[in-house]
Amino acid sequence: MGGYGELHFNRDLGGGGDNTVDFHRWVLFLNHSFSDRIKLYSEFELEHSLAGDGAPGEVELEQAYIDFTLDHGLNAKAGLFLLPLGLLNETHEPDTFFGVERNRVESNIIPTTWWEAGVGATQTLDNGLGWDLAIHSGLNLPTSGSNAFRIRSGRQKVAEAAAEDPAVTARVRYNGVPGLSLSAFAQYQNDVTQTTSDEDNSAFLVGGTAVYQAGGFGLKALIASWNIDGQSFEDNGADHQWGGYLEPSYTWTIGTDQRLGVFARYSHYEYARGIGNVGGGTFDQYDVGVNYWPIDNVVLKADYSHIVDEDDEVESLLNLGVGYSF
Repeated sequence: MGGYGELHFNRDLGGGGDNTVDFHRWVLFLNHSFSDRIKLYSEFELEHSLAGDGAPGEVELEQAYIDFTLDHGLNAKAGLFLLPLGLLNETHEPDTFFGVERNRVESNIIPTTWWEAGVGATQTLDNGLGWDLAIHSGLNLPTSGSNAFRIRSGRQKVAEAAAEDPAVTARVRYNGVPGLSLSAFAQYQNDVTQTTSDEDNSAFLVGGTAVYQAGGFGLKALIASWNIDGQSFEDNGADHQWGGYLEPSYTWTIGTDQRLGVFARYSHYEYARGIGNVGGGTFDQYDVGVNYWPIDNVVLKADYSHIVDEDDEVESLLNLGVGYSF
């Protein structure tokens, strides 16, 4: 058994938005070993503390798959699993990253947390190279309404999901240099609208990550880009949606158990820019903040976000949080 949770306080310093406090996620892992080679991994989540009619939250099954350990560092799996994309999608416990909220590139371009149903394989080699490959259910992007053409709104969460057009995801990894981790990933789906229309809505996602750690100094970088075919996507400025960020940080060890870390992050992202999309557009975001770990797996966080859109409208946010994992 394991799990994690995080409580967030968000204050709009510009006065134009709401100030909220929210127990954003409460998550339970329940895993089981049927044998040395066959295991179950599962993840159950309650979002926003309360679910039901008129409530803001959801109850979700984010992972439920059988893992098969094979020879030569090879594993296979079947079921419902997180896709091997980006930095946060597979590892997003609050004590493992800087910032109260998950960064917006990995919320809107890579729609973390993103899980699908299917089969996959992964292998790590002795020379530091590794690879992942999965064939799975795909997105179902809406083409009307306030969230039309938005990648995040296309997640079906494997809930009676349309399965007309599956997708394939691949990633290569390199960890052969101490302190350095690199990856490149791609996904293809023949039709991200899951329809039988004559419009070609094939979609291709490509991206890469880099993580470097030398003592207390850390540096993370990510870029991800969607290219989506179809006249309707082009007309709504949604045929090319992309983003990236650069995040330097420094962490000090205090005594034997405590750590204190500071970070800065610059992000640029463009998504679903059509006039019918609430919240879409082109953005530059600047974040600074601090994490304090009184002990491993427990973290207190504070950060400030300054966000500028293509119309030079500014959003300033103060975020506070507490999180844990076990």
